[in-house]
Amino acid sequence: MRIVVHGQQAFGKAVLEALLKRGENVVGVYVAPEKEGQKADPLKEAALAANLPVFQPDSYKKPEVWEQFKSLKPDLQVMAFVTLFVPEEFLNIPTHGSIQYHPSLLPLYRGASAINWPIIKGEKETGLSIFWPDNGLDTGDILIQKKTPISDKDTLGTVYFDRLFPMGVDAMMESVDLVKAGKAPKIKQDESKATYEGLCREGNAHVDFGKPWEQIDRLIRGCAPAPGAWATINGAKLKILEATPLPARDPKGIAGKLGEVVVVDKDSVTVVCADGRIKLTRVQADGPKMGAGEWAAASKIEKGARFS
Repeated sequence: MRIVVHGQQAFGKAVLEALLKRGENVVGVYVAPEKEGQKADPLKEAALAANLPVFQPDSYKKPEVWEQFKSLKPDLQVMAFVTLFVPEEFLNIPTHGSIQYHPSLLPLYRGASAINWPIIKGEKETGLSIFWPDNGLDTGDILIQKKTPISDKDTLGTVYFDRLFPMGVDAMMESVDLVKAGKAPKIKQDESKATYEGLCREGNAHVDFGKPWEQIDRLIRGCAPAPGAWATINGAKLKILEATPLPARDPKGIAGKLGEVVVVDKDSVTVVCADGRIKLTRVQADGPKMGAGEWAAASKIEKGARFS
C-alpha cells in the first residue's frame, strides 16, 4: 500500500518513523511550511533523512496541489498533527482515503486544544480518536478510539507526552493494519454528544484566586506547559507552572484576603483562594523557570503581597 504521511512536529516524525520501521511503503511526506527564520520541522528532517519527497504547500485548496498529490498514486494518507484545513477534494484522492489523529474521545472536545480542556473542566477520562476526516472540524467517522484516565496530578504534559503521544502512534499503526486488511470501520459520530472548545489561549489561563482551589488547580495543570497559567503581582506577570492545593476544612477560618501571600518559605509561596490555599512551587517570571521560593526571594515578595 502506497502511504503518504501528512503532519508536523515530533508526533508526525514518530508516526513516519514507526511506519518506516515496519517496512511500509511511504511514497511522500506533506509538512506544514516553516515561517521565515524558523528551523526545519522534525518531520521534514526525518523525511529528508529517509530520502523521501517532501511537499509543503501553503494551501490545500489549489487544484495544482491536488494534481501533485495524485501523481504519487497514494492508497492512504496518514495525517499526524495537521493544522491547515484540508478539503475533501484532497482527502479523497488516495484509494482508501485519509485517516487522522485527534487527542480526544470524539465527538467530545473537538478543536485544537483538546487536551487542555478535559483537565481544566475536571474530566476523569480522555483519550484519542483515529477518524476519517471530512470538511467539518473533527466531524468525520471514527475508525478506532483509545481511552486513558486523568488523575488529580496529571498535567497537559503528562497526559500528552506520557500517554496520548505513544498511544497515538500505536493507534495509527493499528489503523493502517485495519485499512490494509479491509476491516477499518467507519462509525458515525453522535452529534447529540458533540462539544467544541476554542483554543486555550493566554486569556483563558489567568488564575483568579477568588475561585475555589479545585478550579485553580485544574487550570494550572491543564495549562502546563502551554499556554501557562498566570497571575499578576506587584504589577508583574508570573507564570505558575506547578502548585499544590491546600483545601481548608473550614473556609471561614482562612486567614488572609483572596490572592494574598500568607507564607513565603525556601521552596514555595502560599496564596489564599476562595476555599483554601494554593502553594506555588514552580514559576516563571521574565527569565528561566525556577522554584517559587527562589523567585520570591529574588523579587522581594513578602507575606502580605497580593496577586491579581
